[in-house]
Amino acid sequence: MFTHSNEHFTPQEIALLQPFVTNVDRPVFCLRNLPEVVKGALFARYSRSTKSLRRLLLDEFITEPESGFAAIVSAVGDSPAAQLVAARQAEAFYERVLIGYGDDSVAELGGAHLACEGISNIAAKLLEDSRIGISPLEKSTRYVRFDLPGPTGYPYLREPVLMASPFAERYTMTMDNLFATYSALLDPVQAWLQATFPRDEATTPRAYRNAIQAKALDLLRGLLPMATQTNVGLFGNGRAFEYLIIKLAAAPFAEARALSEAIQTELDYVIPAFVKRARSERGKAYAAYLAATRDQVATLAAQLNLAPTEGDEMTVRLVEYDPHAETKLVASILYPHLDLPLDTIRERVAELSADERHVLIMAALGNRTSRFHRPGRAFEEPYYTFDILADIGAYRDLQRHRILTQERQRFTVAHGYVTPPELEVIGVADRYRAALDQAAELVSDLEREFPHEAQYAVPFAFRVRWRIKLNLREAYHLIELRSARQGHPSYRRIAQLMFQAISAVHPPLAAGIRFVDHSDYDLERLAAEQRIDQKRQGR
Repeated sequence: MFTHSNEHFTPQEIALLQPFVTNVDRPVFCLRNLPEVVKGALFARYSRSTKSLRRLLLDEFITEPESGFAAIVSAVGDSPAAQLVAARQAEAFYERVLIGYGDDSVAELGGAHLACEGISNIAAKLLEDSRIGISPLEKSTRYVRFDLPGPTGYPYLREPVLMASPFAERYTMTMDNLFATYSALLDPVQAWLQATFPRDEATTPRAYRNAIQAKALDLLRGLLPMATQTNVGLFGNGRAFEYLIIKLAAAPFAEARALSEAIQTELDYVIPAFVKRARSERGKAYAAYLAATRDQVATLAAQLNLAPTEGDEMTVRLVEYDPHAETKLVASILYPHLDLPLDTIRERVAELSADERHVLIMAALGNRTSRFHRPGRAFEEPYYTFDILADIGAYRDLQRHRILTQERQRFTVAHGYVTPPELEVIGVADRYRAALDQAAELVSDLEREFPHEAQYAVPFAFRVRWRIKLNLREAYHLIELRSARQGHPSYRRIAQLMFQAISAVHPPLAAGIRFVDHSDYDLERLAAEQRIDQKRQGR
């Protein structure tokens, strides 16, 4: 199957097509060497045409003078500005093809790779809050040192509002002290780790060195403030970028609003037709709506005079779950195999014994020999809502999960901070805490006058509260991935507690979560580094 296409092209047509498709004679193929605006417009037309994609490319783009195809494609190897000029010359054509469809999904047909460098962790979290249509990758605090100074000193954002305030000197002094402490403690922490966990002959120097450094950076990442500058790479479609630009424009942070404008400018070079509505009156009205509703709710929430609770421990609370989850899951398992309405199937399942339902659940799970064996969509039926209080470092890692609903409260020092027990043993905990206590005093003073900007000064060691609502299928993925040995201890503990909570209310549903690691490890990354060595050696 799928060997030859029924479509035939002349030798001249084949010559025109070959640079832009991976084959000209098979029914499955990829586009290549085409700018995003052409690919997006081509697929938009594809949905409303009887022609094949290759025939459309030939008839309505390559050989259609009005499309500006030749100029746009020839400009691909030139500067982005040259491509933009060529695309704008053919703007009327692409306007009809893309925007004329009046369908938001058309904006998903063009994508871009975007780099945002030197942004704070506040801005990085806003970028990574985008769940659908955007895939982010951020510089890791586990593999990269953050204490190397640049031209202006340590890598943290000199937030303009704070730098124009009477707090400017105190802000820079406190941030400098956090980074200086981080830098000063790295050597003694690594030396203690090396003395406590010496390398054995089975471990290469490379694997050992990387595992030691990863553990040291994990232990000290709590000193890094939210102002820490990082790099985030994004791949996304035009529709997702359009919303991201609007959302950033509505944010209460000057950095985010400036980032919104910068992202718009750069995407206008590569996918202008897909993000143009973000800068339109419609986009501006949407941003104003988001800002207004946020401020209105914040005002009403403040009037409730609800004092924040202070917590001194990590908490993972299962707030809500469906008591009928098992019946709904089994009904969903059966649904594609029957010719009955869903409510009828649920009624029949409710009459089954617990053992009969269990047999069906186990059959749907099958022989899971790896955490990569994900159960089917029926497992998306049960939902669980968790309220979590944990250190910001753990939140940053778990925020990456996008197939769920999660929302955080503000970054604050009200819930205290976490001190890794290893730092007590090493004898550097007092210096670690002194730097965090100094930051806490600054944040508390800033919050009275600059409630939004104060969050830049909050170090990762402090706790943040957030909620997660996820289905059972995603719980399988998150719990098994985040409890794995190589994970950071703080989020491994969260994953383990989530598993325990689901097991307590739905034992039959949690039984299939088979790859939960409840053990504790000294050098979490060591086994993973050893596997890398084995792969390099072809074993």
